[in-house]
Amino acid sequence: MHTQTTVAGGDGLALNVMEWGRRDGPAIVFIHGWSQATLCWQKQYDSSLAEHFRLIAFDLRGHGMSAAPTDPACYQQARLWAADLRAVLRGLSVESAVLVGWSYGSFVIGDYLNAYGAAGIAGINLVGGAVRFGEQALGAYIGAGFSETFPRAISRDLTVSIDAMREFINRCFMIKMSREDYERVLCFNMTARPDVRAAMVMRDDIDMDAALRAWRGPLLLSHGRKDTMTLPSCAELARELCPQAHISWYDDAAHGPFFEAPEKFNQELAAFVRAI
Repeated sequence: MHTQTTVAGGDGLALNVMEWGRRDGPAIVFIHGWSQATLCWQKQYDSSLAEHFRLIAFDLRGHGMSAAPTDPACYQQARLWAADLRAVLRGLSVESAVLVGWSYGSFVIGDYLNAYGAAGIAGINLVGGAVRFGEQALGAYIGAGFSETFPRAISRDLTVSIDAMREFINRCFMIKMSREDYERVLCFNMTARPDVRAAMVMRDDIDMDAALRAWRGPLLLSHGRKDTMTLPSCAELARELCPQAHISWYDDAAHGPFFEAPEKFNQELAAFVRAI
């Protein structure tokens, strides 16, 4: 069973929020990545995690069932991403939470910490977490899996865009999906328009450096050794910036350990939350 609600995020933008599990359990807030949706967390909310924890996920602005304005500025301001996450926490009366950020979701967490500090955040799990972005990060922290598909993923030619996202998905995950899973993943990837995908990465100085240096709480880094989107160097940099961080390597996973190795991921996340 789940509940679905809408909260007003930054500048009043309507955000779709989903919730599963125990309302009285420790809260885990899942923040998906670029061109994704809450549905990417199915192997978490359909697992035993829901028996013990309060699981919350929301569609980022421009994604899934959340509102998707056409003004690029709506995706290029750190304050808006931070305000969105704060709105979800406040709207669902979450006083303390573990934040789980996949890929671009890491930047949303960084925006929040930079804007509002660490109060109410019990711990952070970065999953294939992006730590730096921009021209200097390409090749060093952002791999060919992203850079080679991105130019076509923002095409206004729908055939080109769809084919780019097919390739993007195949590069994200090492496992071979069932037809049902693949179709669902492709469909929710296509809910993000090409212009939204483009605007999200056209931000100045997008990185996690300041947030990670300032973070003093528990930090779990879940990263696939075969990740070609956010390279393993991202996890190593995060640990350098935040020395108390622990890296959990997934030797046979690429960009989505929570999807490629859900049993291990769910066990480690549960242990991480319980230890906090």
